[in-house]
Amino acid sequence: MALKVDRISVAGSWWRQIPHGSDPLWLATPPSSGRWQRGEHLAALYFADEAETAWAEWYRMLAEVGMPPTHGMPRDLWRWTIAVDDVADLTTPAKLAALDLQPPRPSQHTWTPFQEAGEQLARDGCRGILYASAARPEHRALCLFRDNIAIPGAEPVRPPGTHRDPPAPPRGMRT
Repeated sequence: MALKVDRISVAGSWWRQIPHGSDPLWLATPPSSGRWQRGEHLAALYFADEAETAWAEWYRMLAEVGMPPTHGMPRDLWRWTIAVDDVADLTTPAKLAALDLQPPRPSQHTWTPFQEAGEQLARDGCRGILYASAARPEHRALCLFRDNIAIPGAEPVRPPGTHRDPPAPPRGMRT
């Protein structure tokens, strides 16, 4: 059964950090899981509205697995140009509640209902999901689903910024 959500267009600059020297479109085999999809069922890339939000999400993940930031360095911070239609707008608690979802919390243990909803939205033809960042709730994150290596409407802007040392943790971050 198709999920009823508002679909919007998302355009502008978005941010994503990855291990230094990695292809910005690299896809793990099998694809990695995230909040809105299980890698064995659906591939996706995740973006943040600001560089600080991308780092906050990274720090959140490190805290969850108990890894010190220095073990994840160096990293490349990529700016992406995004222009994508048919994105599910799940940016408010009311929009999440319509799908029986709570606002995102910073824990992988809460992902299962989000993954089920995300995979259904992808089957319904949504190209991605715009939502509140779990690590910085006043900011936005974007999940874009992908079938192939390229994601139409999403282009990395070269060159990335390389960070050899962990950046300062962003203000307002939740882990």
